[in-house]
Amino acid sequence: MTSIAPVSRIELSQRRKTLRRQRRTRFFQTSWRNIAIASLAIGAVWVATLPEWVIRKPEQVTIKGNRFISEQTIRNLLPIAYPQSLLKVQPQAISDALKEKAPIAEATVDRQLMPPSLTVRVQERIPIAQTISKTAQPGLLDETGMWISQDNYKALNPNLQLPPLKIVGDPEQYRSDWSEFYRTLRQSPVKVLEANWEDPTNLILKTELGAVQFGVYGSKFPTQLKVLDQMRRLPNRVSSGQILSIDLRNPNSPTVQMNATKTPVKLSTP
Repeated sequence: MTSIAPVSRIELSQRRKTLRRQRRTRFFQTSWRNIAIASLAIGAVWVATLPEWVIRKPEQVTIKGNRFISEQTIRNLLPIAYPQSLLKVQPQAISDALKEKAPIAEATVDRQLMPPSLTVRVQERIPIAQTISKTAQPGLLDETGMWISQDNYKALNPNLQLPPLKIVGDPEQYRSDWSEFYRTLRQSPVKVLEANWEDPTNLILKTELGAVQFGVYGSKFPTQLKVLDQMRRLPNRVSSGQILSIDLRNPNSPTVQMNATKTPVKLSTP
């Protein structure tokens, strides 16, 4: 068996001293750490209350990116109680409030300490069409299909000029197709004044040539618009003033109904 050498009193005393020294060192380290943290916290509170770092009036907030909604209107929507420390301003709360209260898709907030100010950058929802429905109040649509109340938009901008394009029907009827529909419409040279979605089996566009029936909206819609563009450029074969309606449900065999005869006339496209 291995024998264990006895520990002398001197060694025990030295070990105790070493342990006491280590405990004192840890105590002082912990104390200084706590003092440093407390000092930082007190310093942060002190800095936050400095008069130089306080937003005192709405004019210290700069609004950028707005086109339809005025700077003053956006400032009035900000959830800021003046005066307020810059460090207490909550950018996410401001962004959420603007998107909830106004037709704003995105909003970012930057703080500047010297001089104390805020910069709010917004991306508005640009209205590109009016909505007319028997089941809902008049509204506006942006490119993504987001519906906006006309009354709410006009309350924020009384001088708003309504977009010329009108969309008739229940928004739920065309919401899922709206983005692709509008993108195709915008790429076509044919001027469209109104799109009627009331009958899901027959989309009707009011164009510079008159009313045009497209049938069920689907993948052949771009082809139908191309045929309509060709008909628009037909040299004097049909006067647009004589056209009552155009049937493009079969784009390979378009039919034109004339005002005078009201008899469908088939046209061959170039």
